[in-house]
Amino acid sequence: MSLTPNAVSGMFRMGGTADNPSFSPTVQVVHMKKIDNKSGADERWKVSLSDGLHYLSGMCATQLNHLVHDGTISLFSILRVEEFITNTLGSGAKICILLGVKAVGPNPGEKIGNPVDIAKIPGAGPPLPQSGGGAAPPMYSNVPSYGSGGGVGGGGGNPYGNNNNSNPYGGGGGAGGGNANRFGGGGGGAVSSSPIVRTSGTGQPITPISGLNMYSNRWTIRAKVTTKTDVRTWSNAKGEGQLFSVELLDSSGVDVRCTFFKEAVDKFYAFLEEGRVYTFSGGKLKVANMQYNSCKSQFEITFDQNSEIQLDTSGDDIRDSYSFVKIAALENVDPQGLVDILAVVKHVGETNSIVSKKSGKELLKCELTIEDDSGAEVRLTMWGDTASTAQSKFGNSPIVAFKRARVSDYGGRTLSGGSFEVNPNIPQAQQLRHWWAVHGNKTATRSLSTTMGGNRGPEPFEQRKNVSSIKSEQMGYNEKPDWLSFKATITFLKKDKQGDDGAWYTACANSGEPCRNMYKATQTSDGNWHCDKCQQTNENCVRRYIFSGTVADDTCTSWVSIFNEQAEVLLDGAKADELYAHVANGDGRDIYDSTFAKATYTDWILKCKVKQELVGDEQRVKTSLVSLSPVDYVAESRSLLKALCA
Repeated sequence: MSLTPNAVSGMFRMGGTADNPSFSPTVQVVHMKKIDNKSGADERWKVSLSDGLHYLSGMCATQLNHLVHDGTISLFSILRVEEFITNTLGSGAKICILLGVKAVGPNPGEKIGNPVDIAKIPGAGPPLPQSGGGAAPPMYSNVPSYGSGGGVGGGGGNPYGNNNNSNPYGGGGGAGGGNANRFGGGGGGAVSSSPIVRTSGTGQPITPISGLNMYSNRWTIRAKVTTKTDVRTWSNAKGEGQLFSVELLDSSGVDVRCTFFKEAVDKFYAFLEEGRVYTFSGGKLKVANMQYNSCKSQFEITFDQNSEIQLDTSGDDIRDSYSFVKIAALENVDPQGLVDILAVVKHVGETNSIVSKKSGKELLKCELTIEDDSGAEVRLTMWGDTASTAQSKFGNSPIVAFKRARVSDYGGRTLSGGSFEVNPNIPQAQQLRHWWAVHGNKTATRSLSTTMGGNRGPEPFEQRKNVSSIKSEQMGYNEKPDWLSFKATITFLKKDKQGDDGAWYTACANSGEPCRNMYKATQTSDGNWHCDKCQQTNENCVRRYIFSGTVADDTCTSWVSIFNEQAEVLLDGAKADELYAHVANGDGRDIYDSTFAKATYTDWILKCKVKQELVGDEQRVKTSLVSLSPVDYVAESRSLLKALCA
């Protein structure tokens, strides 16, 4: 297997595979060495790559370590380079980062040719600052200047570029002469190390989000802001500050989460608007924690006040990409999951205000009832400015694509938040519009949502089961949880826990992501409360109910787990913090006991989730209460009579 002539020269001058995707040279590994790493991070391997005439220094990306271990990448092995980038180090030296390779033929066991270091060849070395524009472009600038000047290098053509006198990216040839090539600057000059693949309408080099990697230090992405959070403040032992996040989507269909801190919040928050397209540069990449990040990119970006963001005026929009889930299938989606939904807005509720427990600020909310052709409907809550304009946006039964709405089991199955597009120009929307016009508004649907106070009423009578169904139908033994609704009486509430002060746990006071007042907080020696989830320490905690009880009907009795939202309904609105205050004062134990006593032997329409869970070393079937509605005895009597007469 022969090596690709002038492969090293091409790799040395190019910024990476993205500059010429068809360029996949065959080279030989003529030197490799494991880099000592005392930090405990992944091992790294340094290599030298040869085309038989020249060699250049390189590094294997950590995702190629398994190829080193299995011998694919070894001394004298022949490799076809399928993906790489070339970076310029602070010293001016160049290094090639291998991102994807494939073995070609057997290992010859010896070096082919007598290659010399490409960096020592006159005219091929790193560029030097020149008045003619040979200096490398700055990492951040008011107007990105990739290719604005020529590089230093020898004359002559570049077999990997466009060897004419026209330079679409700006400046002319740099010192060293030669025709301008497609990377900017003089022929033979060094180029930017970012993986440039195309240009925006302004001629600005653009990197796709999918092309970002930890080895790129200069890039510009063109993307649409699909979601933008409110500004949140934080405070811990290191200080305090503010932040907000956005999710960006580019034309390749890949999205990425970006966060702005401190001064960057003041500079960019008002400037960035959902649905508009911008160019972004000067951000810092880090590997995304996919446990809390649903974007497709494996990275997250942090922007600071020195980052450059410009509104794109090319007029080319970026179309959202969706993975739609039918509403009827939401029962099989785990709570806190994120889904894309295409639906008709069947009803727009009133816009109401609530007061945030943490900030004390007033928040607007509006509940929509949405429906699709799966025969089901669900309640979706909009917040903030969207809630205030919900009637005008959704009042005429539009088709709406909701992206990344959060699934909750609060009140049956409900949805919250997410970005949206009204009447999207996609085939599925046209099909749903036709269905709605012909069948939809005349077809009875099954609601997956209930209201905690019972305003929407219980589950339909004909859909209910009895308590004994949990065992007789062997619920909870499937891969996905089972759901059932039944009428039952609360017969016992386990309100006292050994070694604790009540039927609650101490939760993090952070009402924002990722905690949302749900994760446990532990008291520190100085009396503050620390959360391992968000790593924040607060002066206070929030107490949330968690206890068990028994429910019974005429067929059976069953234990159920009861959580905060359902407990507050059961206990007539009494909050855990309120009862704790009575207990902590030492004179309110009677109030605590009587609150639970009033809830015992009351009748409810209950909806429960049954799922097998691992408790210690044992698998147990656990029944959890997800919603409850008071019994309407008049309606219940009518339903019983109707069932008897059927």
